[in-house]
Amino acid sequence: MLTLRPLQKLAAVTALMFGFANLLASIAPAMAQESSSRGEQIEFIRDAEIENYLHELADPVYRAAGLDPQSITIVVVGSNVVNAFVADGMNEFFYTGLLLLTDTPEQMVGVMAHETGHIAGGHLIRGREAMDNASSEAILGMILAAAASVAARDGQAAAAGMSGSEQIAERSFLGFSRSVEASADAAGMSFLDKSGISTRGMLEFFKKLEDQNLLPEDRQTEYVRTHPLTADRIQAVQGHLDNSPPALRDAKLPQKFYEMHERMKAKLLGYLEPERALLRYTDKDPRIPARYALAIAAYRTSQLDRATKLVDGLIHDEPDNPFFYELKAQMLFENGRVEDAVAGYKKANDLLPNSSLLKQAYGHALIESKSPANIDLAIKELLESNRLEDREPLTWRLLASAWGQKAERTHDVQYDGMVTYALAEEAVANGKDKVAGQLATRAMKALPKGSPYWLRAQDIKLSTAPEGDDPNKHEKGGDR
Repeated sequence: MLTLRPLQKLAAVTALMFGFANLLASIAPAMAQESSSRGEQIEFIRDAEIENYLHELADPVYRAAGLDPQSITIVVVGSNVVNAFVADGMNEFFYTGLLLLTDTPEQMVGVMAHETGHIAGGHLIRGREAMDNASSEAILGMILAAAASVAARDGQAAAAGMSGSEQIAERSFLGFSRSVEASADAAGMSFLDKSGISTRGMLEFFKKLEDQNLLPEDRQTEYVRTHPLTADRIQAVQGHLDNSPPALRDAKLPQKFYEMHERMKAKLLGYLEPERALLRYTDKDPRIPARYALAIAAYRTSQLDRATKLVDGLIHDEPDNPFFYELKAQMLFENGRVEDAVAGYKKANDLLPNSSLLKQAYGHALIESKSPANIDLAIKELLESNRLEDREPLTWRLLASAWGQKAERTHDVQYDGMVTYALAEEAVANGKDKVAGQLATRAMKALPKGSPYWLRAQDIKLSTAPEGDDPNKHEKGGDR
């Protein structure tokens, strides 16, 4: 089930801002627009089903680009802004506004291929060079204004703070952006060709936005503002499609991707805009995406009996779909039926055993069951979740809770050390280096010297020590 993670730390904003190739025209205006329009913080969405679909759709493109699909992190941003971008490293960000705008999986993978073109083309590194040519004062003003808007949930304040600095620096980045967008298109199209995927979807998506060029800049979608959609670019994609072999030009993705795409959109609508979903879909619509959206929308509007009946029908029709069990388990968990939720999460994990998010949810439910018999299994599932995705803060927080229960029952000081170690890892994942170092130092005092967790705590302590500071100067006794 979808979970929302607020973007609320200055450190996170700064890291993101300096990582984006088209940073000034993308993140800060989008953050201001989102804060203003919804009156809340920008949020990242985690959902096993959506992430699984997007990876399965794009993995052939990543491989065609010479990239390891496992090295690519796909991040979904909860915002009605239409935008996508790549961030420092192998990170691709897609706004829910863009996901909902795409009509077909070919359109979606066309956007993903373009963004992969930026990664493969080294545009992130070149983006940093372009940043060096912009005004440092302007960049700092943009970052601080964006961070202030997030902290205060005040989009108008951000817009005011950015107004001067944005005009200075945005021109540099848009100029750089125009010089690389066509290159990313060409690379993306070559990756699609190698994957046996038609470029028709890329062309269709661009044409959906083509009329945006006729609008004043402040009314254009963020995607058009950050990916200047020139006539030459559209003509180039059209020419590539026209010259493709007929079999490739008219190729369709397997039917399962159309079903997955429609379910993704139904799920997002049901979760993010439940009232709209209840108006759009009716109980007379027998299609699974419609019933899926209704089940989620009913759950989101506190109609638990209706939601349960709908999801039970979905499970009856597709008994091997892990995400239907996950949805029911989430509904039960949030309504206090923890034991029933444990059974649902177990079934979901049995059906999809390599999902870090499903294992995390299963471990959470096991912890909340308050059963001593479940705590070791909870730790096992959370450690496996962490193996699959080792920088998820919530997993470390849950491990701290599980080890805390073990400490209470066994009175073993080692578990106290493991709790503190897990909290240190959580701090690292959240970018709180000072806190992480302090917690790691405490953890080392309670953990057996030389044990795996003691060694990892030592690594955290050393890596988070301030530059020029001796991390061992306060050590006493036999910690090392």
